[in-house]
Amino acid sequence: MPARMTNPAMIVPDVMPTLQGLARTLSESGLPPTTLDLVYLRASQINGVSFSIQMHTRSAKQAGETDERLSLVAAWRDSTYFDEAERAALALAEAVTRLSDREDPVPDEVWEQATKHYDEGHLAALLVAIATVNFWNRLNGPTRQVAAAG
Repeated sequence: MPARMTNPAMIVPDVMPTLQGLARTLSESGLPPTTLDLVYLRASQINGVSFSIQMHTRSAKQAGETDERLSLVAAWRDSTYFDEAERAALALAEAVTRLSDREDPVPDEVWEQATKHYDEGHLAALLVAIATVNFWNRLNGPTRQVAAAG
């Protein structure tokens, strides 16, 4: 299936450099790179965007993530592979990605778990990271940016 068009971030002037700068800022936020990779991957799985799933899986593997953990991200609740901070980040990523799925989009329990593991600065960076990956998914999905073999 071919893409419908080039990714809009590459067409609209100054969008790509802005998003790349945001990505650099997030990578320098002090959040563990593994946590960012897991959050990016989980949101992309929820959104069903193959291009993003492939990209974030590859990125995580290049950073040293294991196949076992990557294969269990979608079922993280039923796995012992993730620590409590990662679980809190994954729960927050799921809630923020699925804002319209429940009356209280981010339940207090999810928020409180995140605040147990992340200070305000890291929590802010985590929320920006989740919003950013969802932004990318909302560009890649409608334009059918697809995963490619190779």
